[in-house]
Amino acid sequence: QVQLVESGGGLVQAGGSLRLSCAASGSTFRFNSIAWYRQAPGNQRELVAGISSSGSTNYADSVKGRFTISRDNAKKTLYLQMNSLKPEDTALYYCNRGATPYYSWGQGTQVTVSS
Repeated sequence: QVQLVESGGGLVQAGGSLRLSCAASGSTFRFNSIAWYRQAPGNQRELVAGISSSGSTNYADSVKGRFTISRDNAKKTLYLQMNSLKPEDTALYYCNRGATPYYSWGQGTQVTVSS
């Protein structure tokens, strides 16, 4: 079973940047599409960005042009570079497979953007 550990969140002012990391255990990481999700209080979890095993990427409209997803299969690590952050990006960010069946969800990493 793959375990996921997210890190890199924090408090940042609007317009700032953060880089999130997701470290995965298990040997199947490189074969799967994997994605970043986020959940703000009172909202459902939503897909932020995804990347296939071959490197193709997709983004939610709300983050296009500001966020960049990447992966390092050798390190079994997923990244999310977040630039030009907005208060509406405030949420708990998770990584997981890009489609069901999902791995067990990690604890997430909190991103808070102040105005």
